[in-house]
Amino acid sequence: MQPLEGRFAGRTVVVTGAGAGIGHATASRLMREGARVVASDIAQDRLAALEAESPRGALVTVAGDISAEETVQRIVSACAGRIDALANNAGIMDGFLPAAEIDDATWEKVFAVNVTAVMRLTRAFLPLMIAAGRGSIVNVASEAALRGSAAGVAYTASKHALIGFTKNTAFMYGAKGVRVNIVAPGPVRTSISGASRSDHGWSRIAPVMNVLAVPVAESATLAGHILWLMSDEAENINGAVLPSDGGWSTF
Repeated sequence: MQPLEGRFAGRTVVVTGAGAGIGHATASRLMREGARVVASDIAQDRLAALEAESPRGALVTVAGDISAEETVQRIVSACAGRIDALANNAGIMDGFLPAAEIDDATWEKVFAVNVTAVMRLTRAFLPLMIAAGRGSIVNVASEAALRGSAAGVAYTASKHALIGFTKNTAFMYGAKGVRVNIVAPGPVRTSISGASRSDHGWSRIAPVMNVLAVPVAESATLAGHILWLMSDEAENINGAVLPSDGGWSTF
């Protein structure tokens, strides 16, 4: 899917996890389609690389931990009172740890980034979207949101929670002009750490992945789907979960 010139002209869009992978591809394409992008990432150097390819005046960067309220407030301030769309892309994995092995620190951090940060950003921007009578939020989940055999227990539970959060928010604010949807990727070439910390967890999941042999997608492909859900072309879609998984969800 090729960029559509001017599709987001004059619009302000926030992208979290914008320094690499799906977030980088999403931010980059939004700028090519005319948006002013507020890009957040935990790594300043990755944001600097994004800045190097951005058109003049098209990008504002906010470096920081998305799970910290202070970072959320700096993102809100960077939007200067306008927000048209929000891509909650930032996320972390859990080392494929199952329930008998999960530690409190991993559980709490995964939920802080994958769920609580999404809630805080959504909560912060909803008043502006409601006042404008329009807005689009796209949350990035995972195949782990649809099944129990794609990741460890914390990541899986967090992505299931994200579906519930998305559907409830879509229901509550759809009549106010705000659409909230999810993209659920399968395997994608990104920088997110997928290293296993559990022999048992990986021994259960690896055979499933090998049997499925699902193709690995490029980040740009997912960016195209995120932008479509944000765009006016998807104006009648609200509360939907869009699997972008090479057919994994058919198994």
